[in-house]
Amino acid sequence: MLGLQGLRLPPAGFLLLLPFLLLLLLPAAPAPHRVSYKPVIVVHGLFDSSYSFRHLLEYINETHPGTVVTVLDLFDGRESLRPLWEQVQGFREAVAPIMAKAPQGVHLICYSQGGLVCRALLSVMDEHNVDSFISLSSPQMGQYGDTDYLKWLFPTSMRSNLYRICYSPWGQEFSICNYWHDPHHDDLYLNASSFLALINGERDHPNATAWRKNFLRVGRLVLIGGPDDGVITPWQSSFFGFYDANETVLEMEEQLVYLRDSFGLKTLLARGAIVRCPMAGISHTAWHSNRTLYETCMEPWLS
Repeated sequence: MLGLQGLRLPPAGFLLLLPFLLLLLLPAAPAPHRVSYKPVIVVHGLFDSSYSFRHLLEYINETHPGTVVTVLDLFDGRESLRPLWEQVQGFREAVAPIMAKAPQGVHLICYSQGGLVCRALLSVMDEHNVDSFISLSSPQMGQYGDTDYLKWLFPTSMRSNLYRICYSPWGQEFSICNYWHDPHHDDLYLNASSFLALINGERDHPNATAWRKNFLRVGRLVLIGGPDDGVITPWQSSFFGFYDANETVLEMEEQLVYLRDSFGLKTLLARGAIVRCPMAGISHTAWHSNRTLYETCMEPWLS
Protein backbone atom coordinates (compact mmCIF):
# COMPACT_ATOMS: atom_id res chain seq x y z
CA MET A 1 0.00 0.00 0.00
CA LEU A 2 1.36 3.31 -1.10
CA GLY A 3 1.84 5.97 1.51
CA LEU A 4 1.42 9.70 1.17
CA GLN A 5 5.04 10.46 1.98
CA GLY A 6 6.57 12.89 -0.47
CA LEU A 7 3.22 13.73 -2.17
CA ARG A 8 2.61 17.49 -2.25
CA LEU A 9 -1.06 18.40 -1.91
CA PRO A 10 -2.40 21.59 -3.55
CA PRO A 11 -3.04 24.52 -1.25
CA ALA A 12 -6.49 24.61 0.37
CA GLY A 13 -7.26 27.92 -1.38
CA PHE A 14 -6.72 26.30 -4.77
CA LEU A 15 -9.17 23.53 -3.94
CA LEU A 16 -11.79 26.10 -3.07
CA LEU A 17 -11.33 27.87 -6.42
CA LEU A 18 -11.27 24.69 -8.50
CA PRO A 19 -15.06 24.55 -9.25
CA PHE A 20 -15.01 28.14 -10.49
CA LEU A 21 -11.96 27.49 -12.67
CA LEU A 22 -13.74 24.51 -14.24
CA LEU A 23 -16.70 26.75 -15.08
CA LEU A 24 -14.39 29.00 -17.05
CA LEU A 25 -13.40 26.06 -19.22
CA LEU A 26 -17.00 25.22 -20.12
CA PRO A 27 -18.39 26.65 -23.42
CA ALA A 28 -20.35 29.84 -22.96
CA ALA A 29 -24.13 29.55 -23.05
CA PRO A 30 -25.66 31.05 -26.21
CA ALA A 31 -27.04 34.56 -25.83
CA PRO A 32 -30.85 34.68 -25.64
CA HIS A 33 -32.45 35.32 -29.02
CA ARG A 34 -33.87 38.81 -29.31
CA VAL A 35 -37.06 39.14 -31.32
CA SER A 36 -36.72 41.50 -34.26
CA TYR A 37 -39.91 43.39 -35.09
CA LYS A 38 -40.78 44.86 -38.45
CA PRO A 39 -40.63 48.67 -38.71
CA VAL A 40 -43.90 50.53 -38.17
CA ILE A 41 -44.95 53.57 -40.22
CA VAL A 42 -47.73 55.80 -38.88
CA VAL A 43 -49.78 58.17 -41.07
CA HIS A 44 -51.98 60.78 -39.37
CA GLY A 45 -55.42 62.09 -40.28
CA LEU A 46 -57.18 65.37 -40.95
CA PHE A 47 -55.79 68.36 -38.96
CA ASP A 48 -53.42 66.00 -37.10
CA SER A 49 -49.68 65.94 -36.54
CA SER A 50 -47.12 63.45 -35.28
CA TYR A 51 -47.60 64.72 -31.70
CA SER A 52 -51.06 63.15 -31.59
CA PHE A 53 -49.49 59.68 -31.65
CA ARG A 54 -47.18 59.98 -28.63
CA HIS A 55 -49.29 57.49 -26.63
CA LEU A 56 -49.34 54.96 -29.47
CA LEU A 57 -45.57 55.29 -29.80
CA GLU A 58 -45.23 54.62 -26.07
CA TYR A 59 -47.43 51.50 -26.27
CA ILE A 60 -45.44 50.04 -29.16
CA ASN A 61 -42.13 50.67 -27.40
CA GLU A 62 -43.43 48.93 -24.26
CA THR A 63 -44.86 45.84 -25.94
CA HIS A 64 -42.40 45.54 -28.83
CA PRO A 65 -39.10 47.00 -27.57
CA GLY A 66 -36.63 47.91 -30.24
CA THR A 67 -39.27 48.47 -32.92
CA VAL A 68 -38.35 51.28 -35.29
CA VAL A 69 -41.46 53.49 -35.43
CA THR A 70 -41.71 56.40 -37.85
CA VAL A 71 -44.60 58.84 -37.40
CA LEU A 72 -44.53 60.76 -40.66
CA ASP A 73 -44.65 64.50 -40.13
CA LEU A 74 -46.15 65.55 -43.46
CA PHE A 75 -49.25 67.56 -44.37
CA ASP A 76 -49.86 68.55 -40.76
CA GLY A 77 -52.72 70.76 -39.60
CA ARG A 78 -54.41 72.68 -42.40
CA GLU A 79 -52.01 71.18 -44.93
CA SER A 80 -53.99 67.97 -44.49
CA LEU A 81 -56.71 69.63 -46.58
CA ARG A 82 -54.46 69.43 -49.65
CA PRO A 83 -55.78 67.13 -52.43
CA LEU A 84 -55.23 63.51 -51.49
CA TRP A 85 -53.28 62.59 -54.61
CA GLU A 86 -50.79 65.31 -53.71
CA GLN A 87 -50.53 63.83 -50.23
CA VAL A 88 -50.14 60.31 -51.61
CA GLN A 89 -47.15 61.45 -53.63
CA GLY A 90 -45.55 63.13 -50.62
CA PHE A 91 -46.08 60.12 -48.35
CA ARG A 92 -44.86 57.80 -51.08
CA GLU A 93 -41.54 59.61 -51.22
CA ALA A 94 -41.29 59.31 -47.42
CA VAL A 95 -42.17 55.61 -47.06
CA ALA A 96 -40.20 54.24 -50.02
CA PRO A 97 -36.75 54.56 -48.33
CA ILE A 98 -38.10 52.98 -45.14
CA MET A 99 -39.45 50.02 -47.09
CA ALA A 100 -36.19 49.68 -49.02
CA LYS A 101 -34.25 49.27 -45.75
CA ALA A 102 -36.69 46.64 -44.44
CA PRO A 103 -36.58 43.59 -46.73
CA GLN A 104 -38.59 41.62 -44.16
CA GLY A 105 -41.50 44.08 -44.61
CA VAL A 106 -43.16 46.91 -42.71
CA HIS A 107 -46.44 47.62 -40.94
CA LEU A 108 -48.68 50.61 -41.66
CA ILE A 109 -50.92 52.20 -39.03
CA CYS A 110 -53.06 54.80 -40.74
CA TYR A 111 -55.61 56.92 -38.91
CA SER A 112 -58.83 58.45 -40.25
CA GLN A 113 -58.14 60.28 -43.53
CA GLY A 114 -54.67 58.75 -43.41
CA GLY A 115 -56.23 55.33 -43.95
CA LEU A 116 -57.32 56.43 -47.42
CA VAL A 117 -53.87 57.84 -48.16
CA CYS A 118 -52.37 54.48 -47.19
CA ARG A 119 -54.82 52.48 -49.28
CA ALA A 120 -53.87 54.59 -52.26
CA LEU A 121 -50.19 54.00 -51.47
CA LEU A 122 -50.78 50.25 -51.54
CA SER A 123 -52.46 50.66 -54.91
CA VAL A 124 -49.85 52.77 -56.68
CA MET A 125 -46.63 51.29 -55.23
CA ASP A 126 -45.58 48.34 -57.40
CA GLU A 127 -43.05 46.90 -54.96
CA HIS A 128 -44.46 47.78 -51.54
CA ASN A 129 -43.75 45.26 -48.78
CA VAL A 130 -46.52 46.01 -46.29
CA ASP A 131 -47.28 43.10 -43.99
CA SER A 132 -50.10 44.54 -41.85
CA PHE A 133 -52.11 47.56 -43.01
CA ILE A 134 -54.00 48.74 -39.93
CA SER A 135 -56.82 51.09 -40.91
CA LEU A 136 -57.72 52.98 -37.75
CA SER A 137 -61.21 54.53 -37.90
CA SER A 138 -60.88 55.46 -41.54
CA PRO A 139 -63.79 56.29 -43.89
CA GLN A 140 -62.80 53.60 -46.38
CA MET A 141 -66.10 53.75 -48.25
CA GLY A 142 -66.42 57.50 -47.91
CA GLN A 143 -68.00 60.07 -45.61
CA TYR A 144 -71.55 61.40 -45.50
CA GLY A 145 -72.19 63.25 -42.28
CA ASP A 146 -72.35 66.72 -40.72
CA THR A 147 -69.27 67.07 -38.52
CA ASP A 148 -67.45 69.96 -36.88
CA TYR A 149 -64.80 69.67 -39.56
CA LEU A 150 -67.35 70.26 -42.29
CA LYS A 151 -69.06 73.10 -40.46
CA TRP A 152 -65.72 74.85 -40.10
CA LEU A 153 -64.71 74.28 -43.69
CA PHE A 154 -68.09 74.87 -45.36
CA PRO A 155 -70.17 76.87 -42.82
CA THR A 156 -73.10 77.51 -45.16
CA SER A 157 -73.47 73.90 -46.35
CA MET A 158 -75.02 70.77 -44.91
CA ARG A 159 -74.50 67.20 -45.96
CA SER A 160 -77.64 67.28 -48.12
CA ASN A 161 -76.26 69.99 -50.40
CA LEU A 162 -72.50 69.66 -49.97
CA TYR A 163 -72.35 67.65 -53.19
CA ARG A 164 -72.75 70.93 -55.07
CA ILE A 165 -69.33 71.98 -53.78
CA CYS A 166 -67.55 68.65 -53.47
CA TYR A 167 -68.49 67.36 -56.89
CA SER A 168 -67.09 70.43 -58.63
CA PRO A 169 -63.51 70.85 -59.86
CA TRP A 170 -63.00 73.49 -57.16
CA GLY A 171 -64.32 71.20 -54.42
CA GLN A 172 -62.03 68.35 -55.43
CA GLU A 173 -59.10 70.55 -54.40
CA PHE A 174 -60.03 69.80 -50.76
CA SER A 175 -59.09 66.43 -49.32
CA ILE A 176 -62.41 65.87 -47.57
CA CYS A 177 -64.25 66.28 -50.88
CA ASN A 178 -62.03 63.57 -52.39
CA TYR A 179 -63.92 61.01 -50.31
CA TRP A 180 -67.27 62.75 -49.90
CA HIS A 181 -69.79 60.06 -50.87
CA ASP A 182 -73.37 61.26 -51.26
CA PRO A 183 -75.60 58.17 -51.63
CA HIS A 184 -78.38 60.33 -53.12
CA HIS A 185 -76.19 61.52 -56.00
CA ASP A 186 -74.29 58.41 -56.97
CA ASP A 187 -73.89 59.37 -60.63
CA LEU A 188 -72.31 62.68 -59.69
CA TYR A 189 -70.01 60.92 -57.23
CA LEU A 190 -68.84 58.41 -59.81
CA ASN A 191 -68.17 61.06 -62.43
CA ALA A 192 -66.66 63.75 -60.22
CA SER A 193 -64.72 61.90 -57.51
CA SER A 194 -61.06 62.16 -58.47
CA PHE A 195 -59.87 59.91 -55.67
CA LEU A 196 -62.24 57.50 -53.87
CA ALA A 197 -64.08 56.31 -56.97
CA LEU A 198 -60.68 55.54 -58.54
CA ILE A 199 -59.05 53.61 -55.69
CA ASN A 200 -62.34 51.73 -55.22
CA GLY A 201 -62.30 50.70 -58.86
CA GLU A 202 -65.78 52.14 -59.26
CA ARG A 203 -64.77 54.10 -62.35
CA ASP A 204 -62.76 52.64 -65.20
CA HIS A 205 -59.21 53.90 -65.61
CA PRO A 206 -56.10 52.47 -67.30
CA ASN A 207 -54.32 51.64 -64.04
CA ALA A 208 -57.13 49.64 -62.44
CA THR A 209 -55.62 46.19 -63.05
CA ALA A 210 -52.16 47.18 -61.87
CA TRP A 211 -53.53 48.92 -58.78
CA ARG A 212 -55.54 45.85 -57.82
CA LYS A 213 -52.48 43.65 -58.19
CA ASN A 214 -50.44 46.01 -56.04
CA PHE A 215 -53.08 46.22 -53.33
CA LEU A 216 -53.20 42.43 -53.08
CA ARG A 217 -49.51 42.38 -52.14
CA VAL A 218 -50.55 43.35 -48.59
CA GLY A 219 -50.23 40.58 -46.04
CA ARG A 220 -53.16 41.56 -43.84
CA LEU A 221 -55.84 44.27 -43.70
CA VAL A 222 -56.93 45.16 -40.16
CA LEU A 223 -60.08 47.28 -39.99
CA ILE A 224 -60.85 49.15 -36.75
CA GLY A 225 -63.82 51.37 -35.90
CA GLY A 226 -66.90 51.61 -33.73
CA PRO A 227 -70.42 52.95 -33.22
CA ASP A 228 -69.39 55.72 -30.81
CA ASP A 229 -66.83 57.28 -33.14
CA GLY A 230 -68.93 60.41 -33.68
CA VAL A 231 -67.14 61.54 -36.86
CA ILE A 232 -66.97 58.74 -39.43
CA THR A 233 -70.47 58.59 -40.96
CA PRO A 234 -71.71 55.98 -41.23
CA TRP A 235 -69.28 54.44 -38.77
CA GLN A 236 -69.47 51.19 -40.76
CA SER A 237 -67.47 52.95 -43.48
CA SER A 238 -64.45 51.95 -41.39
CA PHE A 239 -65.34 48.37 -42.37
CA PHE A 240 -66.24 49.12 -46.02
CA GLY A 241 -69.96 49.36 -45.23
CA PHE A 242 -71.98 52.31 -46.49
CA TYR A 243 -75.43 53.77 -47.09
CA ASP A 244 -77.66 52.82 -49.95
CA ALA A 245 -79.99 55.43 -51.51
CA ASN A 246 -82.37 55.04 -48.54
CA GLU A 247 -79.54 55.57 -46.04
CA THR A 248 -79.71 51.96 -44.93
CA VAL A 249 -76.23 50.67 -44.19
CA LEU A 250 -75.10 47.81 -46.38
CA GLU A 251 -72.18 45.81 -44.98
CA MET A 252 -68.97 45.17 -46.92
CA GLU A 253 -70.16 41.89 -48.41
CA GLU A 254 -73.19 43.69 -49.90
CA GLN A 255 -71.18 46.46 -51.57
CA LEU A 256 -70.63 46.36 -55.33
CA VAL A 257 -66.91 46.95 -54.89
CA TYR A 258 -66.80 43.71 -52.91
CA LEU A 259 -69.13 41.69 -55.12
CA ARG A 260 -67.16 42.73 -58.21
CA ASP A 261 -63.86 42.41 -56.34
CA SER A 262 -62.95 45.65 -58.07
CA PHE A 263 -59.79 46.31 -56.05
CA GLY A 264 -59.30 43.02 -54.21
CA LEU A 265 -61.50 43.02 -51.09
CA LYS A 266 -63.23 39.74 -51.92
CA THR A 267 -59.92 38.08 -52.68
CA LEU A 268 -58.41 39.28 -49.41
CA LEU A 269 -61.36 37.95 -47.41
CA ALA A 270 -61.22 34.61 -49.22
CA ARG A 271 -57.61 34.11 -48.20
CA GLY A 272 -58.35 35.05 -44.59
CA ALA A 273 -56.39 38.29 -44.76
CA ILE A 274 -59.06 40.69 -43.43
CA VAL A 275 -59.38 41.24 -39.67
CA ARG A 276 -62.35 43.25 -38.40
CA CYS A 277 -62.07 44.72 -34.91
CA PRO A 278 -65.12 46.80 -33.91
CA MET A 279 -65.03 48.43 -30.48
CA ALA A 280 -67.69 50.52 -28.74
CA GLY A 281 -67.12 53.40 -26.36
CA ILE A 282 -64.28 55.13 -28.23
CA SER A 283 -64.64 58.60 -29.76
CA HIS A 284 -62.87 59.52 -32.97
CA THR A 285 -59.99 61.42 -31.39
CA ALA A 286 -59.25 58.66 -28.86
CA TRP A 287 -58.51 55.71 -31.15
CA HIS A 288 -54.74 56.18 -31.11
CA SER A 289 -54.48 56.73 -27.35
CA ASN A 290 -56.73 53.95 -26.01
CA ARG A 291 -54.53 51.25 -24.46
CA THR A 292 -57.20 48.52 -24.50
CA LEU A 293 -57.87 49.16 -28.17
CA TYR A 294 -54.15 48.96 -28.94
CA GLU A 295 -53.68 45.68 -27.08
CA THR A 296 -56.80 44.11 -28.62
CA CYS A 297 -56.77 45.31 -32.21
CA MET A 298 -53.24 46.43 -33.10
CA GLU A 299 -50.55 44.81 -30.98
CA PRO A 300 -51.27 41.23 -32.15
CA TRP A 301 -50.52 42.18 -35.76
CA LEU A 302 -47.24 44.04 -35.21
CA SER A 303 -45.00 41.03 -35.76
